[in-house]
Amino acid sequence: MMKALNFLVFLLFFAFQVQAQQFKTHAVKEGETLYSISKLYRVTPYNILKYNKELKQGDVLKPNTILVIPLQEAASVSDPFEELAKKTPDATKKIVQEEERKPIRFRTHRVRKKETLYGISRRYEITEDDLKRYNKELYSTPLQKGMRLRIPEFPEIEEEEDLYNSEDFETYTVAPKETRWSIAHKYGITIDSMLALNPSLEESTNHLAIGQELLLPRRPGSTVDGQEVQIYESYTVPAKKTMYSLSGEYGITSEEIIRLNPAILDQGGLKEGMVLRLPVKKVQTEEVNAENYIFYEVKPKQTEFSLTRKLGIGYSELLALNPELNRGLKAGMILKLPREKAGTLEVRNSLVLDKINLLDSIRRVNRPRVMVLLPFRINRLNLDSIAATERAINRSNALKYSLGLYSGALVAVDSLADLGISVNVRTFDTELSPTHVRTLLAREDLSAYQAIIGPLQADVLKEVARLAEPYNLPIVAPLSSRSDLQSPHVFFSVPSDSILRNKMLDYMASTRTDEQIIVISDAKNDTTRAIVQKRFPGTRSLKVIENEKNIAVDIEALTNMLSIEKDNWVLVETDNFKLVSSVTSILNSAISDTTRVRMFTTNKNKAFENEVISVSHLSKLNFTYPSIDREVSNNAFVRRYRNRFGGEPDKYAVRGFDLTYDLLLKLAFKPDLFTVSNLIGLTEYTGNKFDYTRMLSSGYFNLATYIMKYENMRVVQLNPVSNDL
Repeated sequence: MMKALNFLVFLLFFAFQVQAQQFKTHAVKEGETLYSISKLYRVTPYNILKYNKELKQGDVLKPNTILVIPLQEAASVSDPFEELAKKTPDATKKIVQEEERKPIRFRTHRVRKKETLYGISRRYEITEDDLKRYNKELYSTPLQKGMRLRIPEFPEIEEEEDLYNSEDFETYTVAPKETRWSIAHKYGITIDSMLALNPSLEESTNHLAIGQELLLPRRPGSTVDGQEVQIYESYTVPAKKTMYSLSGEYGITSEEIIRLNPAILDQGGLKEGMVLRLPVKKVQTEEVNAENYIFYEVKPKQTEFSLTRKLGIGYSELLALNPELNRGLKAGMILKLPREKAGTLEVRNSLVLDKINLLDSIRRVNRPRVMVLLPFRINRLNLDSIAATERAINRSNALKYSLGLYSGALVAVDSLADLGISVNVRTFDTELSPTHVRTLLAREDLSAYQAIIGPLQADVLKEVARLAEPYNLPIVAPLSSRSDLQSPHVFFSVPSDSILRNKMLDYMASTRTDEQIIVISDAKNDTTRAIVQKRFPGTRSLKVIENEKNIAVDIEALTNMLSIEKDNWVLVETDNFKLVSSVTSILNSAISDTTRVRMFTTNKNKAFENEVISVSHLSKLNFTYPSIDREVSNNAFVRRYRNRFGGEPDKYAVRGFDLTYDLLLKLAFKPDLFTVSNLIGLTEYTGNKFDYTRMLSSGYFNLATYIMKYENMRVVQLNPVSNDL
C-alpha cells in the first residue's frame, strides 16, 4: 500500500517538475545514438528516455524520429548515468531557489491516533523533510499522539514564462471530433510525450474540449530548418508486377523509379525478385478524427503477429493506414484503424480497450485495503430478541439493503482469499448521520485505504466525498446512479435512468425494421414521450385520461391505433400500476392473427412489478425493458452463499458480491482504481456488470446495462448494445 501511495506522490511531483521544465525537439539524423544526442544537449540518456517512453535503452534510433529533449533536467540520485551527468547553471540556480523558499506563516496540527508523517505531509501538501525541518524533535523522536506540530505554509510558486523554444513547438487548437489519440497519431508522438508537454491533461478527463490549446512539437517539414527527410525502403518485386502498377502504388513516376534503380535498364526491365529502393509511402493527408477512425496504443512486448490477431486486421492493411510502422513497432505508438472495426472491438472514446482477464492478471503482492460504510443502525437494534430484530429489518429498508450488500461482500472477500489475495476490510456503521461519519473518519488514517464502499444516503455520501477528497480516495456508491455532488472521486455503480432509457432506445433502433411505434405516457413522463418521438419520427402517442380518482386510456382509441399491416411496438411510460394494468389488458385482448403487439418501457419501476400485473400478459406481449441487473442462476456464488448463510441471496446480496468482487480484483491488479478504470472496459459477474466512464468533474458513471424480455413465462437476457458513447 505504501509503495502505491509513494508512486502517486511521485507522479504528482513529476507533474509539477514538468511545468517548470524547458524542452526542445530533435529530429534524429542518420548515425546518431542516444548517447551522442545526450552529449549534444548536455543531458543524460536517462532523462531523454524518461520523456520519450516509446524508446528503450539499447534501441537503434531511426532517422527523422522526433525526440523531446529536457534542457534543464539534472540527474536524479537514482540516475544510472549520474557519473556522466553535469548540472547546468540553470539547474543549480533552481536548486538554490528551492533552498531559499521560506514559509510565510505557520499553523498548528495536533497529532491524532494512527497518523503518520506521510499522511500529515500529504494533507498539508508539504514534504516530510519540511515537517522535520520545522519540528526538530521529529529527527530523534517518533511521531506520537497529542504532539503539536508547526505546519509551514509557503507562498505560491509563480510559473515561469517562455519555457518552450517557440521554434521547436507550436500551439495546437483542438478541432471538433478530435481526441488525444487522433492528435498524437497526427503528430507521430506517444501519449506519454503529449502528457509531458501538457501535464494538465493528466488531471482531467480523457475528453478534449473544442478549442482547447495544446503544446506540441512542430512536425518535420513545418519549418525551413526541419524539412522532412525522405525515407526509403527495400521492395522485392513480385510476379507479374508492372512499372505502371508500381508507380501508382507508390505515387511516383516510372522515370523516378528508374532514376532510383538504374539496374532496371541494365537488366532490360522490371524482373520478378528484383530488389528496388523506393520511397516510403506517405501518410494520407485526409482528416484524422474520431469520426473517421478509431485508435489503438501499442503495448510493450507486442509483436506484429499478436497485434494483427488482436485487432482483426491484416498487416498490409495496417501498414497502409500507418506507414510509420515501416520503422518498426514501438510501445506507445498510436495506430489508426477503420471506424467499422468498432463493431468487433471494445471501444471507448474512440480508443480500443485491451480486454484484460482480471483473474489472470492479479498480483498477489497487492493487498487491497478497503473501508465499508453502511447504515446498519446497530444502536437501534435489540439484539437480545430475534423477533424484535426481524421486525426492525422488515421495517427499515436501509438496514435490509445494508445486510444484503454486506453479506454479498463477505462472500466476495472469501472468494479473493481462495485466489490467494490478502484483503483488509474495515466496516463501519454510518447510523444515517453525516455528523457520526465525520467523527468516524476523523479517527481513521484515510491515506492507508485504497477505496471506500458506501455510503447509501446522498447527504452522507457528500460528507464522505468531502473528507476523502484530500487523499484522492475513490468512493464506490453501491446504490446511487447520480447526485448533485461534483466530485471526480465517486464511482456511481448504478446506471442512471437516462442511461437506461438511451440503451433501450438504442436497442429498438438497432432491431427495428418497419414496426409502428406508439408511446403511452402519463403527465409525469411527458418528457420521455418527447424524447421517443424525436428519436423515432412518426411515432404516434395516445393521451392518458387522468383525474384525482383514476388513470386510464381510451380502449377504443388504443385499439383503433393498432396497425394490422405492421407489427406494433407500444412503449408504456408511467409509475402508476393502474395504468400498466389497464394497458396490458387492452393490448392482450387486441392480439390476433392480424394484429401483432410487443410492449416496451424505458423505465421498469415498481409499477410493473405490482401484484395486480399479470405475468402471463407480460409474457404474451414479450414485454422488453432495460435493467441494471439480470436473473441469477444456480452458480458458484449462490452455492457459496447458501453454505455460509443457509438461505438464498436477494438482489442486494448479489450486487454486494459483484461490486466488491469487481473492486477487489481491480485493486489486486493495480492498487489505483482511477488508473485501472482507464485501462479496463466492461466487467461482468453473477448478476451485474460494470463499465465506468468519467464525466468531467462529476465522477465515474456505470454505462453497463441489460436488455431483458418476458418470454414463455420466463425473463431472458437479450443481446447487449455497444457501450461506446
